[in-house]
Amino acid sequence: MTAQKNKKLSQDEMSQGSTVLEYPDYFITQKNKKVTSKSLGEKTAALNSYFFEYIKEYNIPSAYLKKVNKKSIAFLKIEEFPFRIRIINSADTRTSKIFSIKVGSPLQLPVMEYHFGNSKESLITESHIISFNLCTYDELKLINRICSKLNAIVKSFFERRNVSLLELTCRFGKFEGKVLLIDDFSSLSIKISNDKTDAKFPDPFKIETAAQMNKYSDYLQKLTRGE
Repeated sequence: MTAQKNKKLSQDEMSQGSTVLEYPDYFITQKNKKVTSKSLGEKTAALNSYFFEYIKEYNIPSAYLKKVNKKSIAFLKIEEFPFRIRIINSADTRTSKIFSIKVGSPLQLPVMEYHFGNSKESLITESHIISFNLCTYDELKLINRICSKLNAIVKSFFERRNVSLLELTCRFGKFEGKVLLIDDFSSLSIKISNDKTDAKFPDPFKIETAAQMNKYSDYLQKLTRGE
């Protein structure tokens, strides 16, 4: 599940072709429970604004325009593709069972998974995407290239701070025929490991409480501030 499910779309539009996205002060857990977390909207907006500005320097095409206020960001009004991409850098539970490797083992190359909808049984293939016209073959090739470049950029960002990027979830859409990254640099999308420096660091795959979310979000923000 990505942060996309936890966002509220504002009715106020900045101008024709753009829209404002307001981030709420709650998140949905893996157990589908709604948990209120004070100031989460501000933290999510800050993380997204930082990373969208950061990847702009590397010419990653995105729908991001600017941060509007503490909890809101302006994006181009795009036509969203109905699937998300999980970029996996270390073995998750499914991968470890299939290939008989330890959960968390670094992968030599990132694995990209495609997911339709928000259910747990949402895994689809490239053939599904093309067969059901979720996007064109050329668009999918471009999405894969952008994901590969994006993962390398974000992974390097964390490695320079002695942190491992385990997983990153993205969504894409189109604006005037161009494929753009639209989502997401939230605490639910970015999965990192910090076991060496804090034994009590929250497992990003098992965040179920406001306290865990606050600690994890605060740490991500510290990294963006160079602390």
